[in-house]
Order: sequence, then structure tokens, then C-alpha cells
Amino acid sequence: MRVAAQALAIFLVIGVGSVDAQWLNHPWPGIPRTNDGKADLSAAAPRTADGKPDFSGVWGLDAGPSLFWIPAEPKPEKKAWLEKLLADRDENIQLDDPGLQCLPEGPRFMHFLAFPKKIVQTPTLIIVIAEDLSYRQIFLDGRPLPKDPTPSFVGYSVGHWEGSTLVVESTGFKERTWLDWAGHPHSEQLHQTERWKRLNFGRIEIEETFTDPEIYAKPMNVKVTGTLVPDTDLLEYVCAENERDRPKLIGTASAMRKQYAPIKVTPEVLAQYVGTYDFRFPENPTIPSIWQAAVAEGTLFMNGAPLVPIAETRFLLGTNPLEFVKDKQGRVTHFSATFVEGELIGRRLSDEEARRAAAPVTQETVDASLVAGNVRQWWVLGALVLAALVVVVGLRRSSSKTN
Repeated sequence: MRVAAQALAIFLVIGVGSVDAQWLNHPWPGIPRTNDGKADLSAAAPRTADGKPDFSGVWGLDAGPSLFWIPAEPKPEKKAWLEKLLADRDENIQLDDPGLQCLPEGPRFMHFLAFPKKIVQTPTLIIVIAEDLSYRQIFLDGRPLPKDPTPSFVGYSVGHWEGSTLVVESTGFKERTWLDWAGHPHSEQLHQTERWKRLNFGRIEIEETFTDPEIYAKPMNVKVTGTLVPDTDLLEYVCAENERDRPKLIGTASAMRKQYAPIKVTPEVLAQYVGTYDFRFPENPTIPSIWQAAVAEGTLFMNGAPLVPIAETRFLLGTNPLEFVKDKQGRVTHFSATFVEGELIGRRLSDEEARRAAAPVTQETVDASLVAGNVRQWWVLGALVLAALVVVVGLRRSSSKTN
């Protein structure tokens, strides 16, 4: 099918690079463990010699729905321009996305769970390393931010401590980078503030605030949750290595949408699917990405994104079919989403499991998506990119483990 072929091409552009096996199963020395030998993620947060929280480790970082669509309110004089820009990027199936061009992610560097990041901390410098060989430097030596920086993909970052919280200020981002997969732009005036907290051995939280007075009327807030990925290491890949697929990325989003015939589904049916779901990316299967389904104004949303019904139990997640599955008693047990490489499952959580998971998506997230109006069609592209990344991460890890 054409859509599947295009999604696969997007995955391939993002790149299956080097797949030589590295230290993917190597126990870390000196970390707290449970009686069965596993890393004790609930243990106390480690401290450095000077008593500060130590963020070192390999982490899965998840910005939730903000990865796809950052909650942004443009200045009145920028509203029409922004809507047209997002619509044009959607119609062009996001081919200008830095990730699809094998370029660094920019301000959204810390947002995607499937690609782990390694944090290396010293008293005067923190380095965050990505599997695609891009990196951030956060200087803790007291230097100020540069006053007139030459713009770069990851910007310039300095940090200081406020008690046990690390506060990071960043500026100097290239305008070429995007804030999310939908294509929200920024100017060179973008300023990012992060507040890092290590809650325990296995969890960190980063509260991000983006301010860009040239385009947006208000600051944009993003919550990033980090889960430790112990006893493993990064797996290198090079996006541009042997890349031959970008010329094959053709077509438009409107042409893709014409392949499907939406139907009306009653609110009573949609209400059956409301709940919290545990989705696992193939690369980090031990770390859940918590997705919440909610209904607003007669539309079912998954993780803040609208689902288009094509049958009572089947919907389109962008252009990818998603089906809710029930048991013999008629209770929804999971959803099954069809991507290029097969079926990926999101298990429905019980109320108690959902409380423990602390799902980040709320009704406020759904309402924000509704305010966006027709521009919500960003999800078509975001889902294609998600599908592509899911294939890539699964292929890279599985290939490495079989070598």
C-alpha cells in the first residue's frame, strides 16, 4: 500500500546505520539491586561527592503528547502565518523535518522515548549524548550565556543549582530546527529553561519552558519524564550512512487521506475506549509510554491526537489503522496499531495501574488539541514519523542482538 511504503521510506531515511553489537547487555557495577539481581529503580537517588543529585546514566526521555504537538499560542499578528506554515508542512508530509533530513533535533533533543540518551555528569559539565552522535553540553562552571551567539542546532546551555534542582538555561538555536513533529517553528530569540529533578534511582523529571516573544504570546511548557535504562549502553547509528530513500518520499497528505472513508460513531461506543494504555517502543520495551484515550466534542483522542473512525472498533491513527480489541465479556483489553513492520500493542491499564503510571495526558491536553481546529491534522504526519521511528528502533536493536 502506498501509505505503508511512504512510512517505510521515512523510517529508512531516519536511518538504520551501524548495527554492530555493542554493550547492550552489560551489568553496571556499583548500583543498587533487588534480591533477584535487577537494578532497584525505586532506590534513593544517587549523589555526587559534593551532595548534588547525580543524573548520570542511560535514560529513556518521554515528552508525551508534546513530542507531536507542543501547546503553543501564537501572537495575534502571527496566527494566520503560523496556521498556513503548519498546514503547508503537513501537506508536504513534513519532508523538511530536521530528523528526516538527518539533522540534529534541536530544542526537542530530549523528547523522544525510543532513542535513549546517555548523561555524563562532572562538577563543571554535563554532557548528554544521543545515539545519532549528536550531543548537548551544559556548563556548570559559572559562565554566562553568550550575548550574541552564532546559532547552532542544539544551542548553548549553562546550568546552576537551586537546592537539589538543576536549572538549565539555553539560547542560540538555529531557526532551521522545530519544536515538535508537527513543525511548530521558532525564531533565534527562543529561550529554553529546564528544571531537572532526580526523584529516585530510576526516575528523573524535567520541566521545560520555551519562550519566543517574536512568534508566541505565552511561554510553552513541556514535562519530560525520564526512566533509567540500566545494564545497557547506547547503540550507534548514522542516519546519512548509505541513505538512498529520500528521493522516494513523494506525494501529499491530502492524497493519503482520500484513501479512507470516515464514519460516525456514537458517543456511547467511543466511551468504551476511554482509558489509559501502556505502549512499548521496540527499542525500549521495558519502559512504558503511557497513552490516554479521551473523548471531547464527539471525537476520540489518543494521547491528545484525534482518531478518525472507519468502523466501530477501527480508527486511523494518522494514516495507520488502530483497532480496539475486546474480551469475551465485551471489555476493551488493548489496542492493536498496524505499522509497516506489523502489529504493535497498547495494553489497557486498570484504574489502579493507571494511577501508579501517573499518565501525563489530561482533559486539558485534549481541549488544547480542540482549540487547534483544522490544524489538528498535524497528526497524519506525526503518526507516519512515529511509525517510521518504531520500525527503525526495532530493527536496530534486534539486528544487533543477533550479530
